[in-house]
Amino acid sequence: MATITVVKARQIFDSRGNPTVEVDVHTSNGVKVTAAVPSGASTGIYEALELRDGGSDYLGKGVSKAVGNVNNIIGPALIGKDPTQQTAIDNFMVHELDGTQNEWGWCKQKLGANAILAVSLAVCKAGAVVSGIPLYKHIANLAGNPKIVLPVPAFNEFMILPVGASSFKEAMKMGVEVYHNLKSVIKKKYGQDATNVGDEGGFAPNIQENKEGLELLKTAIEKAGYTGKVVIGMDVAASEFYSSDKTYDLNFKEENNNGSQKISGDALKDLYKSFVAEYPIVSIEDPFDQDDWEHYAKMTTECGDSVQIVGDDLLVTNPKRVAKAIAEKSCNALLLKVNQIGSVTESIEAVKMSKRAGWGVMASHRSGETEDTFIADLSVGLSTVSCQPFKTLPSNQLLPCCLILIWYSLSPGTNQDWSSMQVRASSQVQPGKTSQTKMIIVCLTRIKSSVVFCCLTVSSTWCDMNSFCVLKRSWDQRQFTLELTSASLWSRTRQVLLVEAKCSPLLREKEDLSCAWSFCFK
Repeated sequence: MATITVVKARQIFDSRGNPTVEVDVHTSNGVKVTAAVPSGASTGIYEALELRDGGSDYLGKGVSKAVGNVNNIIGPALIGKDPTQQTAIDNFMVHELDGTQNEWGWCKQKLGANAILAVSLAVCKAGAVVSGIPLYKHIANLAGNPKIVLPVPAFNEFMILPVGASSFKEAMKMGVEVYHNLKSVIKKKYGQDATNVGDEGGFAPNIQENKEGLELLKTAIEKAGYTGKVVIGMDVAASEFYSSDKTYDLNFKEENNNGSQKISGDALKDLYKSFVAEYPIVSIEDPFDQDDWEHYAKMTTECGDSVQIVGDDLLVTNPKRVAKAIAEKSCNALLLKVNQIGSVTESIEAVKMSKRAGWGVMASHRSGETEDTFIADLSVGLSTVSCQPFKTLPSNQLLPCCLILIWYSLSPGTNQDWSSMQVRASSQVQPGKTSQTKMIIVCLTRIKSSVVFCCLTVSSTWCDMNSFCVLKRSWDQRQFTLELTSASLWSRTRQVLLVEAKCSPLLREKEDLSCAWSFCFK
């Protein structure tokens, strides 16, 4: 049994230039993984505590306290534990090492959700490598999810959802084409400066009302030729303009605001309903304040059959708040953000509760993202219905997942003729056209009743298979040979792409073998 030998944290910087936590986890059999935690700009008040340093350094946003909690408290306590035991490790960190609670459960006020989550993510990655399976499949196993599907990407803040796509690759194509058409529409109407993007990556033209934004999206979808295939979602973040008098101020961004555009929750609900009637809107996120359970329930009752009412600030990926929303029929979809709750296990529990209630689940990035693509594997492993891929790294990570799922549907790995497999592999993995795909090709072969995993490695300068994936070392080169026919390198060390390989054709004449492809991801 492989055990954890090293847990080491450091401060890095996210996509907005703010400090965040990154953690390395090493195991006794040579596995080395790294995970980093994202952070949000607009956060719900019920999210688990993100521990910041305060003071003047980094405007108070330093994370040296969280880093210290990992290195001095969490790390030493995890030495010797089995990284495949995700639930036990998460519960140990949350319940015993931290132990702080409020009315909504474990709030992580002692160690910080960013400290606990960074370790939780890294342990999850290590567990996948130790188990010899891709991360998304390891997550699926943790969640008891036997059916793995790719999500529909959602591009926010006024979101587009390419629901008419036949694959994730096509969905990304639709999204990109609508995005560029939207840019040209905005430039023509508002000028070049209006095509600058905001903190969340969306365009920020000087529109005067929400309906104007919906019209821009509708026009862009039509110009891209995807009417009926691309629909619209809204991320309202209504808690941002909820007033103490329990009204919603639609003019909250204006400096000289006289309160003339304050409306009631019922009036806001009716406004949403008018949008739904006029535009192809299928999803509304955070339509009301995070404590306005009454109007959430009204909206879900009146529109829930045709529109996805998504709880983000309302639910904060918290199982207790999910349970309340289920009981009160407050919404019908969960927005999954692992850093809101602070551990992989609690995130999985929130998703499982939501699915049992018949809800949809959207996995989401945060505005302060890192180079960690964990969200992509999480989306696939938990079979979320859609995901928000504003940052390109998580989206690119899903592309090789798309390849593997397509490949398995074509070649289940039983009595395949190698030459036909080679043609299919080449058609799915195109040499020279996969610079954004990170994979290592592994050949799985059945010799009589035993299973032999054979991997083609490269110089250890670029890739150390011992730290990448645990495989049975029973390859005898006299029995089996692989020839590399095409290879290219990804931008980072230890991430190598072997695009195409082939088996010695003489082998099939002498041995009764069944060959299949298997893909392992870092």
